[in-house]
Amino acid sequence: MSRARRLPDDCFALPPGVDWTPVEDALERLRTSLHPVTGAETMPLAEAVGRILAAPLIAHRSNPPRANAAVDGYAFPFADAPAEARLPLVPGRAAAGHPLAAPVPPGHACRILTGAEMPAGADTIVLQEDCAVTETHVSFPRPKKPGANVRPAGEDAMAGIEVLPAGRQLTAADLARATAVGLAEVEVHTRLRLAVLSTGDELIEPGAEGPGIYDANRPMLRALGQAMGAEIVDLGMARDREADIRAAFDRAAVEADAMITTGGASSGDEDHVSRLLTTEGQVSTWRIAVKPGRPLALGTWSGLPVFGLPGNPVAAFVCALIFVRPALSLLSGSGWADPQAFSVPAAFGKSKKPGRREYLRARIRDGRAEVFHSEGSGLVGGLSWAEGLVDLPHEAAEITPGDPVRYLPFSSFGL
Repeated sequence: MSRARRLPDDCFALPPGVDWTPVEDALERLRTSLHPVTGAETMPLAEAVGRILAAPLIAHRSNPPRANAAVDGYAFPFADAPAEARLPLVPGRAAAGHPLAAPVPPGHACRILTGAEMPAGADTIVLQEDCAVTETHVSFPRPKKPGANVRPAGEDAMAGIEVLPAGRQLTAADLARATAVGLAEVEVHTRLRLAVLSTGDELIEPGAEGPGIYDANRPMLRALGQAMGAEIVDLGMARDREADIRAAFDRAAVEADAMITTGGASSGDEDHVSRLLTTEGQVSTWRIAVKPGRPLALGTWSGLPVFGLPGNPVAAFVCALIFVRPALSLLSGSGWADPQAFSVPAAFGKSKKPGRREYLRARIRDGRAEVFHSEGSGLVGGLSWAEGLVDLPHEAAEITPGDPVRYLPFSSFGL
């Protein structure tokens, strides 16, 4: 097993004079600044679902390895059969896993079942429904062309071709494809080890009694990381003290490949995440022209990429989907992952001001995108109500019901 090198300390640096960063510029900067930080290992194919290929999968053998029957019927040499054929039958039959023992002579036919290897001498199959059969002969109208009802060798894949590319996250269907071409092991990226930390004196653990705010961010971000196949390093909650946050950073630098924090990403008195990264690590605090969101602390700590998200759960969720998830996909070896978007009619009206790209909690009903009743970023219930986001452009927009809008389903983010 091998692990890849860490990031350079200046990977997130913005050009001089950059202030408010448009969403598309921030995404492009991330895409061009990052590289995979995971290593590689070989593992049994049967255990590899959800893992990311570190090398292309090359077919060990063709699928199917030999020509076989697509139907139940009778196999014969096309060139030796007249248009209205009556051919003598050879003894026995060909069945899946039980090939015919002898070749089919010219001017003869044999019984064959679906999946059976084509016997030598035969190249075409006629459906049994089109045949009249006696104990010794079969009669049928000859198919229009040779090779009818036969699956040729290598129809699905030829030996030596690439069947799956490097960077693909393996699905159940991929395991079937790889197995069918003779592969038993695959080289995959080691799982991205993702550290998750919440910060803030106001936070309490779920289920705890007393004053405080339950930490909703950590379970949300853990689930997001797990959905993309990451191994989670849960760092819990850190109080608003530099020593506690520094200790969490030091632990993450040893145990993880990337880190997500929530809270402390701006420039206030208690924003220790951005201050620590600035004074002891490397940071570029981006003010993103996005709603909900804005402050996004991107930095490194001993070469560990750190994504500092806002503490508000709605803003943290949106920023995690739009900025962090494609970045983590690239870091994990799967490449940059742009979400699949769809143009759908709006079921709402809105007058949008220019200056920020907006993401509205939304879902599709009756073929139209409806949005949550409030844009308040403190309403966490809108996240579970929603099934996706409506993506509104940076520019001013007047939206009336029926106008096309850009819709990003959560499934496009692997959720």
